Amino acid sequence: MDFLILTGMSGAGKTQATKFLEDIGFFCIDNMPLKLFSKFGEMYLHSEFAYSKTALVTDVRSGNDFTDLYSFIDDMRAAGENLKVVFIDCSDSVILNRYKENKRMHPLAGKGKGSNETAIADERKRLSQLKDMADVIIDTSAYSIWELKKSIVNIFGSPDGDTGIKVNVISFGYKYGLPGNCDVVFDVRFLDNPYYVSGLKNLTGNDSEVTDYVLASEHCDEFLAKLMDMLIYLLPLYKAEGKEILEIGIGCTGGKHRSVAIANYVAGKIGENGYSVFTEHRDILK
Repeated sequence: MDFLILTGMSGAGKTQATKFLEDIGFFCIDNMPLKLFSKFGEMYLHSEFAYSKTALVTDVRSGNDFTDLYSFIDDMRAAGENLKVVFIDCSDSVILNRYKENKRMHPLAGKGKGSNETAIADERKRLSQLKDMADVIIDTSAYSIWELKKSIVNIFGSPDGDTGIKVNVISFGYKYGLPGNCDVVFDVRFLDNPYYVSGLKNLTGNDSEVTDYVLASEHCDEFLAKLMDMLIYLLPLYKAEGKEILEIGIGCTGGKHRSVAIANYVAGKIGENGYSVFTEHRDILK
């Protein structure tokens, strides 16, 4: 039975790490109030909880006093449970930059509470003891989201029924250069460009309006049919050759509209065929 406490710095990647744990079969409970940990422990130890892989996600949103959490960890280990504390960390400068890019405030900042810089320092102080207790520390300072997923899978295992090959579909803009790690690259600049359409320019390929426009482009249906036919044919061959990860690049001019929409479509179809797949939009915020 796998039991994790997932915690760490806000902005370091806990939300994505939680999603990746769910992908490999963990039942995740996010932001459970600290006072409920003891009650949950009683239920768990009395076999009233049916999930064999469990992750409880907590951080500064759950409260200021972590005493109940520390007691819960001690009690579970004393009962013989193989509980592990996983701490997702990141450098302060990278966390600050992520909040700036996403135009968001830290949970401990804003509304008279101070700046993001002050909030990050405060949070790191509050979580210092929990970090010292951690069995696994994952530093995402230099990680892409895909690299975080690979780390989670490598440490905690693959999902049930995993095909043995994982696929990363990366959208990008040619104006910013090709991704250096792609195995195959497809250019979708021949499709109609939403950038020149009023009302679509400031949206991205993650918006349904842009997706509908791109997929309605002339030749798009035929292109996608041929592309998916080729990829679904090739994936078992790459697997047989021993390849563990296939990186597929989808490029347009700026990496914000066409490549994003097509990458999402391709990832969705690959996932429907039973493969572990993730989509990374490299240039969507540029």
